[in-house]
Amino acid sequence: MPDDVSSRWSDLERPALDGSALQSALTRDSTLWRTLEVVPEVGSTNAALATAAAEDAPEGTVLVAEHQVAGRGRLDRVWTSPPRAGLTVSFLLRPDVPAARRGWLSLLTGVALAESVGEVTGVRASLKWPNDLLAVDGRKLAGILAESVTSAAAPAVVVGVGLNVNTTSAELPDTGTSLSRILGTTVDRAPVLLAFLRALERRYRRWTEVLGDPVSSGLAQDYLAWSSTVGTEVAVSLPDGSTLEGTAQAVDWDGRLVVATAEGTVELASGDVRHVRRV
Repeated sequence: MPDDVSSRWSDLERPALDGSALQSALTRDSTLWRTLEVVPEVGSTNAALATAAAEDAPEGTVLVAEHQVAGRGRLDRVWTSPPRAGLTVSFLLRPDVPAARRGWLSLLTGVALAESVGEVTGVRASLKWPNDLLAVDGRKLAGILAESVTSAAAPAVVVGVGLNVNTTSAELPDTGTSLSRILGTTVDRAPVLLAFLRALERRYRRWTEVLGDPVSSGLAQDYLAWSSTVGTEVAVSLPDGSTLEGTAQAVDWDGRLVVATAEGTVELASGDVRHVRRV
């Protein structure tokens, strides 16, 4: 048996992804996705693609890592993934939309992820603004990070997703969960990845065709249907270290969270949201 095949099945609970098969399946009928590469290990998929974007890599470049050792979440938090346990994927987009509308890319990605996870596995999930996929019990299934990149070509955005698929309880923080933990069985990562990227392509094409308009593209309505934040009491930790409390009322045209506070209405472009349950 060739070495690459034997190594792929060295852990039957966590088989490696077949990069060439995924590349063929994804790009065959796609007008967006150009390449998909699976690497055994990387520091950060976002950082690697950001470098490629600065060197004018094309839109539709996808990088998947079996093991990420120095990933970054929002607010520069360190995020790692055990080997072959989850889906760690970043992709390069060059959206021809007004700069202010690019704030919707994380939300668009979240909707595509929630849809595909439900479609492939049946796991119900919701979206916490701006970048978390939550299980029904409120534990975190996935995080999303979108970063703008300076490039001589068209403006670039690298979007990274980390989804807990077969991560065990011992490997998860108390606030996290995984698809296998919810379902009680190992989950094949490949169908989830393909469904996600295909769903994202459909939504991205619709959104860019109307210059990032979240209303006419249907994105705003669909995001609200998946949102577990809008309509709830929230406490938001802001980048300056302060905390804002109030009621999350809406998401505006630029993807900002609209929060009604005792002092008035505030639009937030970023922040770490905690859902507050009133007794």
